[in-house]
Amino acid sequence: MPDNIIELKALVLLLLDKIAALELTISRLEAENAALRAENAELKARLHLDSHNSSKPPSSDGLNKKPAFPKEKNGTQGGQKGHDGRTLRMVENPDHIVICKPDTCTCGQDLFQQPISIVASRQVFDLPEPRLEITEYQIAQVFCPICGQSHRGEFPSDIKAPTQYGTGVKALVTLLNSEYKLPFEKIQTLFGDLYGYAINVGTIITANATCYDKLADTESLIQEKITNSMVVNSDESGVRCNGKLHWLHVASTSFFTYLFVHQKRGKEAIESDTSILKRFFGWLVHDCWSSYFNLTHLKHAVCGAHLLRELQSLIENQSQWAISFKAFLLETYNKPFEQRLGNRAEIEQQYDILLEQAQVEEPQPTRNGSKGRPKRTKGRNLLERLQKFKPSVLAFAFNEEVPFTNNQAERDIRPIKVKQKISGCFRTFKGAEHYARIAGFISTTRKHKLNVFKELCNVFEGYSFLTIEQLPK
Repeated sequence: MPDNIIELKALVLLLLDKIAALELTISRLEAENAALRAENAELKARLHLDSHNSSKPPSSDGLNKKPAFPKEKNGTQGGQKGHDGRTLRMVENPDHIVICKPDTCTCGQDLFQQPISIVASRQVFDLPEPRLEITEYQIAQVFCPICGQSHRGEFPSDIKAPTQYGTGVKALVTLLNSEYKLPFEKIQTLFGDLYGYAINVGTIITANATCYDKLADTESLIQEKITNSMVVNSDESGVRCNGKLHWLHVASTSFFTYLFVHQKRGKEAIESDTSILKRFFGWLVHDCWSSYFNLTHLKHAVCGAHLLRELQSLIENQSQWAISFKAFLLETYNKPFEQRLGNRAEIEQQYDILLEQAQVEEPQPTRNGSKGRPKRTKGRNLLERLQKFKPSVLAFAFNEEVPFTNNQAERDIRPIKVKQKISGCFRTFKGAEHYARIAGFISTTRKHKLNVFKELCNVFEGYSFLTIEQLPK
């Protein structure tokens, strides 16, 4: 064979090897490019997350806050007809009356002794000079006129020291610390500014502990009322106790709030003795946290607002199925209940069709190595949850008592974030427990539209408004 032919074949083989190597390099670069594109998209999506497209709290949005899901802009702005106004109204019996009368007439006549008639009045609502009212208890000694035996009176059982703060002060410092989130030192400074007595921090801590103990029976009643309800909303939020992450859990209704603190967020906390969900058998509305589904004895409903936020995040990354599914959820929510119930088969069928569209759009899970779970996109994760928990997602559509969102629980647990921003972490786990029980009682009191300060005073006196006869049926 001629040498030039041999050389040509060798050159062809060399070129084929180079082509194969280049194809392998191209394949590797394409895979790297796809991975980098996916990572870039994920990072960009994470950069633009806020409360309208994720579970981040509204407080993280700054000045760009948006509602959880769209609201119709109908009607006029301002106070609506029939709403409870907060404008000051004149009272019939003011504490003080000042007569504003003229002294003399333009002709020079003295008018001081002349009869008057009131033709107009205005009232000023102001605070009196703050001061502590001090009551002294004195022991009286009496001698029997017959036998001459001496008898002495006794101090009331709650008067145990030569000087102490009364019920009103204890109720106020508890309210300031638990409801208005003031740190102990700030309360101490406030008392010094207002009353001239810089109340001891230990006194505030003791007041919280006393209130906690006295609310034990009340909390048991709150638990009973919640577990007997048809629908309960549940949520959890991280809190720091003594420098470590703990979790505040809530179970609530429109009338009652129960809070408890636990070292864990998931199954261990939800099924613990401090949780009441093991004793509940109705509808539990939550954010699709997987640990809740371990409670197989009750019925589950997934929060629609959480789903809308996740769908919105996908929409902002050009997901077509997310656009359709969000519109489907809102359309179903806005339909009258009777219409939803009558079109149940059609709604469920449309649900399945949209998820089939999602199956086509969302990439399959990819495995980067030989170990671990295959990596899924956020859209794939949401799709699989919507498939797995379809009855819970549509619970609001076919059960009139089930709300569309878990907003009740979110409102009831949100104050802990405010407290942590103002006061920081809890120094002890016991302090967090004190807060949880007191905050649950205050929330329940507000839901019953009662005066919180008066009810806390009653708690320190040994009773609360929560008796079975007074509670709504």
